Amino acid sequence: MPTKTESANPRYALILAGGSGQRFWPVSRDALPKQLLKLFGDKTLLELTVERLEGLVPKSNILVLTNTQQEATVRQLLPDLPKENIIAEPEKRDTAPAIALGVGWIAARAPGATMMVLPADHLIQDKAAFQQVLLNSMKTAEANGALVTIGIKPTWPCPSYGYVERGKRATITGVKDAAVFEVTRFREKPNPDLAEHFIAQGNFSWNAGMFIWTLPSIFSELTRHCPELADFVSEVRNSKDFDATVNKQFAKLPKLSIDYALMERASRVLNIEATFDWDDVGNWTSVGRYLKEDSDGNQHNCALSQHEAAHNIVFSQTGQHVALLGVQDLIVVAAKDGLLVASRSQAESIKKLVDGLPKELR
Repeated sequence: MPTKTESANPRYALILAGGSGQRFWPVSRDALPKQLLKLFGDKTLLELTVERLEGLVPKSNILVLTNTQQEATVRQLLPDLPKENIIAEPEKRDTAPAIALGVGWIAARAPGATMMVLPADHLIQDKAAFQQVLLNSMKTAEANGALVTIGIKPTWPCPSYGYVERGKRATITGVKDAAVFEVTRFREKPNPDLAEHFIAQGNFSWNAGMFIWTLPSIFSELTRHCPELADFVSEVRNSKDFDATVNKQFAKLPKLSIDYALMERASRVLNIEATFDWDDVGNWTSVGRYLKEDSDGNQHNCALSQHEAAHNIVFSQTGQHVALLGVQDLIVVAAKDGLLVASRSQAESIKKLVDGLPKELR
């Protein structure tokens, strides 16, 4: 059971660090998804996510939610976090139950806290701009009790993201250097034509899955729109045996996304557009943008020789020298126990390949 702390309006962060590892096979596995991989240097995306909060949220107020398959690795990567701040979901139940668990855990410590919900698998390099947006978002949530979501300005009509439709601009006391908008509605992943329409309209942002609210506000909204989750929050908050309560009750909760369960129904949601760089690193082509690139457009993280080869992505964990001859638009990924050779155009379909692999390679 978390230790109760006294504070007028402390700030907490919930980092969602579960998920599977299919799109980055053979480097990723079910027990080693992308947030636990070192794709961009010597640190994982999870470690980088925690580092971005330094100076904004004390480590004692950072909660990491993972699953039983990945718990040991998460604990190994984050030895400086208190042991009780890393929690493994007993069963996968989607983002709404996961966030409700975080709300209950924080409420047991500080029922008046402000809470941020952040994914662990995004690449954001401008720490200062990121923290400023979060600070403005927290001030906004604290000023009027609204639920706040951070939006990413679309750079192309992507059909793989959810979208947030913005309405009129909002004036928030104490927040002068941020564009805050009323949210008209959340839109599910659109088809390509509808995505084009969203971009042309100009008042849509990508839904990055980053949310900020005060605990009283989120509990009030859950009580109105999803009482089953509100009851779970109360049980967790008041439990004398935190682990036992979670193990008994969590698997009974409905599998719902936070967007569907709450954000689409809440009485007031505000959107703040990000001023920081952002990449959700959805597949190997996303990784390629951050690798070394030769004059023929081959992106690589290892020693590479090539002849009449262009626009390939080469990623190796083995230290071997890779040679390409007469090939174009390939993804070549070498792990210790697997090798992937795929068409670059099939990056999004790698997860379909993984489903047919031997169990020990998934």
